[in-house]
Amino acid sequence: MPLNAKLPLRKILVLAANPSDTARLSLDEEVRSIQRSIQLSKERDQFQIVSEWAVRTEDLIQALMSHQPHIVHFVGHGVGDHGLVLDDSRGRSQLVPTRALARLFQQVSNVECVLLNACYSDSQAQAISQFVSCVIGMNQPIGDVAAISFARGFYTALGHSSSYEAAYEMGRTAIDLEDIAEEVATPVLRTRAGKVIDDRFGSKASPSDSRTATRRIFISYRDEAPDKDLAQDFYDAFQAAGHEAFMAAESIKLGENWRKRISTELHQCDYFLLLLSPLSATSEMVTEEVKRARSLRDRRNRPVILPIRVQFPLDDPLNYELRGYLQQIQQREWRSAADTPALLQELRSLMQEHKAQRDIAPAETESVVPIRPVADSIDRPPLPVAEPELQREPGGSVPLKSGLYVDRPPIETDCFAEIEQPGSLIRIKAPRQMGKTSLMARILNHGRELGYATVPVSFQRADSRLFNDLDLLLKWLCSQVGRRLKKLKELEDYWMGFGSKDKCIAYFEECLLEDLDTPLILALDEVDMVFPHATVADDFFGLLRSWYESARYGDFGSELWEKLRLVVVHSTEAYVPLNINQSPFNVGKNVELEEFSAEQVQDLAQRYGLSASVSQTEALMELVGGHPYLIRKALYHLRRDDLSINALTETAATEAGIYSDHLRRHLYVLQDHPQLAEAFRQVVTKRRPVDIDAESSFKLESIGLVTLSGNQASPLCEIYREYFREHLEG
Repeated sequence: MPLNAKLPLRKILVLAANPSDTARLSLDEEVRSIQRSIQLSKERDQFQIVSEWAVRTEDLIQALMSHQPHIVHFVGHGVGDHGLVLDDSRGRSQLVPTRALARLFQQVSNVECVLLNACYSDSQAQAISQFVSCVIGMNQPIGDVAAISFARGFYTALGHSSSYEAAYEMGRTAIDLEDIAEEVATPVLRTRAGKVIDDRFGSKASPSDSRTATRRIFISYRDEAPDKDLAQDFYDAFQAAGHEAFMAAESIKLGENWRKRISTELHQCDYFLLLLSPLSATSEMVTEEVKRARSLRDRRNRPVILPIRVQFPLDDPLNYELRGYLQQIQQREWRSAADTPALLQELRSLMQEHKAQRDIAPAETESVVPIRPVADSIDRPPLPVAEPELQREPGGSVPLKSGLYVDRPPIETDCFAEIEQPGSLIRIKAPRQMGKTSLMARILNHGRELGYATVPVSFQRADSRLFNDLDLLLKWLCSQVGRRLKKLKELEDYWMGFGSKDKCIAYFEECLLEDLDTPLILALDEVDMVFPHATVADDFFGLLRSWYESARYGDFGSELWEKLRLVVVHSTEAYVPLNINQSPFNVGKNVELEEFSAEQVQDLAQRYGLSASVSQTEALMELVGGHPYLIRKALYHLRRDDLSINALTETAATEAGIYSDHLRRHLYVLQDHPQLAEAFRQVVTKRRPVDIDAESSFKLESIGLVTLSGNQASPLCEIYREYFREHLEG
């Protein structure tokens, strides 16, 4: 609403926090910018600015109650769903949970607008918008220049009687004038009425908006033939039809920040055209792009994901990650250039039909192309399947019948023995590509051989919106298990009334476990996806712990819960406080997968048909450590005679090397988290172990980039040191 000149003095409360253990921000410059914008405005006498510095949690209530502000402006650090970062009594970091912030603003009726000028603060904005008319947050990192520019534009417009929405638009225009490509789409405005304004999905325009005639298409491909040639054909055709197509080789200029450009294009695209060949199916960067496109689609129904198999038959298996992201999405095949015209025509027709793609429901967008579905289905979730032995690049998990699976005694035999115990719980923890899912598959297979019922559930398959609502998440979990056990139709009968956990427990007890004559192994993969959602994580993991304790210590019903055997697979542990008596991460059998030993690497080399000497094995391990995926990739190329061990050593940490795709994906992820990137830069620039803050060291170890000795971190392997020392400089 426009500000009324007859209204009493408008008070702006600025809350600033930059704890000593966080990256330095230009807070004083931002506050000066706010003050100057108001002072130079025609309505300057209508505003009063109050600043609170080094804000602690106990300061929040006091500041809001004593100042009674109309506008609250927070400047500092945000950590996504975890909350905002304030100071503690020693000037170090203290998180304020999202739920607590929402509860606080629920009780202060005078606040009209909240501006959270902090990275990843859209989670808090969404929660607060239930109680405040206008809330602005950031959906990704925002740098100092962009943050200050946005604040300057916002308050300049506000000081000239603009509405909050108009001021928001002026703030984004101010960013645009600085030519900061990525941050233009970063601020998001939310209202209590549920209205969302965000450039990533076309603002609030109606279906008749003139922008809808032009589509934005992101083309994901591997930079090798035939993928690249086909991508070029599609790019040229889309451009000629008046659409805006993005293809890295054509669209990214020399010297341009490729990571920022890719992120911006992904956020803005209407369609994500995935050219899926045997090469791209093993590309970590392609997988990362698919992951982000799927996450965006789950949140806002865009982009529409359109996979085309390029000389890659539909019945050829995808790696475990891609199958999770592409579940239930139909795919097309391209066998030769003769297929190109028909595919282009179909895509053009598709884009003409959907004049307002943001208004199309997810179920519709997933079925718009009448093409054969993939062989995998929700009814039969796939076991991890890798490519045929020795013939294709390593990617995904190692299949059950593979001769390339490396046992890590006594882990397998211990897990097999544990899963036979009533009410057992096995926790498998390791970074990506260390073999967690391969081990999980073998535990499930052992159970099947014993006649047990087995249900694997990957949380990668859950839409992102489910993680913000315990009731939805538990109902989704029950549906996954119920479908496999042919008990899905009974679920609705149990999902009535109150108490999400009670409904889930009753469904498991009375409908599933009571009817089973054999034990049930429930394997939960990728549970990391629950961790960032603190309010849901507490209850969800507390429920798993209660199932374990019902079998071990329960009285009534314990014989039912003894049938349930849990396998929980994750790359990280929750970096959020879980009640020690409710966490499943301090009970049961803990399995942490380590790197391969020199003996295991030599054994694997022999299975690849290589006669690796001790010195060659040492040279390889000095380069990549015992990282299973990096070792397998090296052995694959050595077997093909693509390169020698000397050539591998010379090129491994370069863009020309076999690990470039793997390294670029890590860089892509790191640069989305500046504080983490800075911590890792400190690690790779020193030849000795480095002390870094506890949260960064924890996260870098979970990602698989460092090893820890006490509080000191070192790069996991030499190629990480060499590559990131160059690419994280400055």
